[in-house]
Amino acid sequence: MRMLETSFQELVERHRRELRVHCYRMLGSFSESEDLVQETFLRAWRARGDFEGRSSLRTWLYRIATNACLDVLARRPRRVLPQDLGPASAPDVYLPPRTDIPWLQPFPDSLLAGDEPDAEVVARETIELAFLAAVQHLPPRQRAVLILRDVLGWRAAEVAALLETSVASANSALQRARGTLREHLPQRRSDWTRPAAPTPEELELRDRFMAAFERSDVAAIAELLHADARAVMPPYPMWHEGRDTITTALSGSLDKSSASYIGELRLLPTAANRQPAAAFYVRAPGDTEFRAFAVDLLRIEDGRIVEIAAFHAELFGAFGLPLVL
Repeated sequence: MRMLETSFQELVERHRRELRVHCYRMLGSFSESEDLVQETFLRAWRARGDFEGRSSLRTWLYRIATNACLDVLARRPRRVLPQDLGPASAPDVYLPPRTDIPWLQPFPDSLLAGDEPDAEVVARETIELAFLAAVQHLPPRQRAVLILRDVLGWRAAEVAALLETSVASANSALQRARGTLREHLPQRRSDWTRPAAPTPEELELRDRFMAAFERSDVAAIAELLHADARAVMPPYPMWHEGRDTITTALSGSLDKSSASYIGELRLLPTAANRQPAAAFYVRAPGDTEFRAFAVDLLRIEDGRIVEIAAFHAELFGAFGLPLVL
């Protein structure tokens, strides 16, 4: 029995990374995705006698993972970003962080693909943050149908069998999901098949973004932003819209003479959700070290930054980033 369990573990482990990405897409939570993979493997082990090889092991595991995610979604609200809670804030508005809200989380690019089966296919799948944010507006079963059909390429009959419904019902759910998704996607984004990594042009813009922040150069930051750019920083519920509002809000934080000055900045390059990103470290006045502050994901269109999504330092470890410089 022990050898059987070991062999089983070796077989399913080959699919760990892609299943973690699938669970992340379903839940919008990096921290929950690994737990759901473990739950998938546990359920698979318990049901191993029912696997008769009529489908591939990979497909069978995806079925189990999808149902495990649907169980989670049935008992908690969707994950959100600040713009889902209300209108944009004035630059001088401060709202305390909200720990009672399930926030959408980023996914480090370094964990997206490995050497498991179909890794090349998984690497091409949609995972951009704006897509994940839009998916959160779908009811759980519609979310599952959309991801299985439009992201993973399953046939309608396969999805219907997983959800124990008819093909007609599965197709109807897909059409409703696509309609809702279009309502919540950014207007300028129509193609959700991104390259396997940020483009050289995006990385060059990210580097200029980092250099401008390290110089506390608000004017240089403004040059990189689209006129109607958006900036969010969960768990803080306020958010800013428009280049002028964003730079006004930044000015006090970067001005040494201001009471709201946060300190000297150092930034490291990174990437998440197939987007360029930067890790921020702050050396507060009177401190001797630069301490982890936030990871900023950049959405770039037509050579300008259209969205900055800054996430708390709690995920620095997942990115392989040090907490102190």
